[in-house]
Amino acid sequence: MTLEMLIIGAIRVAGSLPVLRWPFYGGLLAILVDFSDLFLMNLIDLGGLGDYQRFDKYLDLVYMACFGLVALRWPNPERTVLLALLAHRLVGAAIFELSGDRGLLLFFPNLFEFFFLLVAGQKLFARGFRYRTANLALILPLLLAPKMFQEYALHHARWLDDYVATEVVEDWYGWVTGLF
Repeated sequence: MTLEMLIIGAIRVAGSLPVLRWPFYGGLLAILVDFSDLFLMNLIDLGGLGDYQRFDKYLDLVYMACFGLVALRWPNPERTVLLALLAHRLVGAAIFELSGDRGLLLFFPNLFEFFFLLVAGQKLFARGFRYRTANLALILPLLLAPKMFQEYALHHARWLDDYVATEVVEDWYGWVTGLF
């Protein structure tokens, strides 16, 4: 394990822990920190990350475990749905680990994190809302559409594989400001 992997791993673990105290804001932080390794690996060069996708999936287990622990404290039906979504993603992660085929992750989208943030936000901002079968049947497909696009872009089409995150930000900044 390289020093770069240790640093990024420590940041990812530390970024996952606030969700245990503050589910909504900690969840947002955990997801932002999850994306931060795209920048960190461009900013520091201390030995590389090896197989980045596998490294990332292992670190994802930390924030997903924290989200799962929080979900265990919540009532049904949201707890049951969250745990089922978590199990579905974990099966996908295991299949990815065994096969190495990122495209298979398209069949195991991480809808768990989107639904977790929705429930955590609802518990913070709309406490009177109650989940029922009818509204879950509407909510989950609405969340699935953008998640499937993200999974497709990242794991099947691999649109971001050849980009350096810091260069993308610089290009966007230049385009928005007209400086480049």
